[in-house]
Amino acid sequence: MTVSLHTLHRRFVAPLKTAALVGTAAAMLVAASVAPAAAQSRIKDIVNVEGVRDNLLVGYGLVVGLNGTGDSLQSAPFTQQSLIGMLERLGVNTRDEINALKTANVAAVMVTATLPPFSRQGSRIDVTVSALGDSDSLQGGTLLVTPMLGADGEIYSVSQGPLVVEGFSAQGNGQTVIKGVPTTARIPNGAIIEREINFNLDQLDMVHLNLRNPDFTTSRRIAESINKFLGVPAAAATNPGTVRVAVPPKYANSAVAMLTDIEQLKVTPDQQARVIVAEHSGVIVMGEEVRISTVAIAQGNLTIRITETPQVSQPNAFAEQGETQVVDRTNIEIDTSEDKRLTVLDRGVTLQELVNGLNALGIGPRDMISILQTIKAAGALQAEIEVI
Repeated sequence: MTVSLHTLHRRFVAPLKTAALVGTAAAMLVAASVAPAAAQSRIKDIVNVEGVRDNLLVGYGLVVGLNGTGDSLQSAPFTQQSLIGMLERLGVNTRDEINALKTANVAAVMVTATLPPFSRQGSRIDVTVSALGDSDSLQGGTLLVTPMLGADGEIYSVSQGPLVVEGFSAQGNGQTVIKGVPTTARIPNGAIIEREINFNLDQLDMVHLNLRNPDFTTSRRIAESINKFLGVPAAAATNPGTVRVAVPPKYANSAVAMLTDIEQLKVTPDQQARVIVAEHSGVIVMGEEVRISTVAIAQGNLTIRITETPQVSQPNAFAEQGETQVVDRTNIEIDTSEDKRLTVLDRGVTLQELVNGLNALGIGPRDMISILQTIKAAGALQAEIEVI
């Protein structure tokens, strides 16, 4: 007997739309919130201004004052070498007593920080200190003066100060307790900025806005919104990720004032229809623009359950020849899931209808991933699938 897709739709899809979701068998589906079509965002929340950015700093230093939890000479000889070099710069000669110089209270560390944009000389920033050798804990240590270098090799800040360690470790003869990471610490306001990054934003006659989520439609909407506000065609979308804005005469030498005004403008961001699949955790995220064409779905699993029940056999228990043996007993059950239904999803099905239909089938997250990939392979899923 031939059954048309229309008949299958009438028989199965309509009941599925009103069926209650299967709580225990439903997939762990995380879907993006379906926002109204008129939902808008401020320009400042969806773009970055070119040139207004952080810079990464890194340095190598020594932490002293540890209670015997520092680096060992065998695993971290560079700690002793760094200690010798530092003492010599301070006028202490230790070359003749190198074998007596221990590093149990000293640890070599890497110091990292982020230099915010427009930071002024003399201001302070936080730093993170991480053990480089085999130190067990940085608890109670103090970081000595450490120059912080940028990507260009120049020194932009200098850090020093007592460490704040959130983790701790305690060890006894029979047990060791470790909470957090005792080999990583922070120094609030531990670095002083010594060099500024010169960037005269006010003197620019052209400003570039970089979209955090590049999109042709969004970049054009941003340009149109800016032009409407300024009253002149100053903005243009040069590519999906960049909007170029020429500073108009009324904002001459005051690009900051222009950015302050236009960053409050609201636009409706567009997005590509995309399905994100985290296969290791079974999480699925769908955008509201995901659509599918007419497709029939049948889902069924072959389940094989094997139960081992070993039994003990002891023939002739009181005879000398008797020997106790363990006899395997295996029970195999096969479930072909014949009661699974065929579901038809009609053309232009929305995200909510897709979720309701698959959930009503009692489909687990792993099976749902396979179904979405199969629908995509059939050409019926009008969205991009990205597996992470």
